[in-house]
Amino acid sequence: MTAPLTILSWNVNGIRAAHRKGFADWLAAAQPDILCLQETRAEPHQIPAEVVAPDGYFAFWNASKRKKGYSGTGLLTKIEPLAVEFGLGVEEFDTEGRTIIAHYADFSLINCYFPNGGRDLSRVPFKMAFYDAFLQKCESLRAAGKLVLFGGDVNTAHREIDLANPKSNQKTTGFLPEERAWIDAVLAAGYVDTFRHFHPDEPEQYTWWSQRFGARARNVGWRIDYFFAAPELMPRITDAFILPEVTGSDHCPVGVKLQI
Repeated sequence: MTAPLTILSWNVNGIRAAHRKGFADWLAAAQPDILCLQETRAEPHQIPAEVVAPDGYFAFWNASKRKKGYSGTGLLTKIEPLAVEFGLGVEEFDTEGRTIIAHYADFSLINCYFPNGGRDLSRVPFKMAFYDAFLQKCESLRAAGKLVLFGGDVNTAHREIDLANPKSNQKTTGFLPEERAWIDAVLAAGYVDTFRHFHPDEPEQYTWWSQRFGARARNVGWRIDYFFAAPELMPRITDAFILPEVTGSDHCPVGVKLQI
C-alpha cells in the first residue's frame, strides 16, 4: 500500500506577504502532496515565480474579479487533476475567486475561502447564501458519484470548544447561531469534521488568532479552518491535524492524510 497523501489547507492572508515571510522555504521543506490556499489576494502575474509555479507542482489560481487584492484561492498539487473547475457556477459568488474544485481519479477536492460576515454583520446574508450554494454543489458532486473532500477557511467556529471566548462572541460573525447551524446541516448531510473525528474533545485547538493583543502568543484563537469529508471517503482518511507552529499568516495550516 502506498503512503497516504498529505493534503494541507492554509489561509495565507496575502500570498505575496506570506512569500516575504518565508512561504517558499516552508513549502520546499513541508512538501505537501496537495496544498489549498485561501485569501491569496493577488493575480497570478503578481505572484513571485517560485510560488506561482513551484517545482514539482501543478498550480491553479483563482483571483477575485470583483475587487483587486481581495479574496482569491490557489491550489498546488503534485498529482495532476483530471479536471479543474473555478467557482460554484453562480456568478454572484464566483467573481470573488473563492473556489477551486480539482477532480482526481479517487476523489474530488474543493478548496474554498468562505465569506466573512463583516464586523457590522452586513455581509452575513451573502455569507449564508454562499454557504447554501456551496453545500448544494457538494451534494451535486456526491450525487454524481464523486467522493468529496472540502477544505479551507470556513470563517465559522462550530462549537464552544472551537474558540477561546465563546461567551463574548455570541453576536460576532463567525459564531452566530445561523452560521453554526450551517455546520450542523453539513454534519447532518453526513460530512465529517475530520479534525474532530480524530480529536473529539481536545480543547484549545485553534487555526486563527487576532493580530492584536498578543492573541497568538496567548493562544486566544478560533478554529475556523477545516477539512470535511463525505462519509463515503472517511474510511480513507487516516489522520487530521493542525500545524500551529507554522507562522507567516494570522492563520495556520490544517491537514489530512488520505489513502488512495
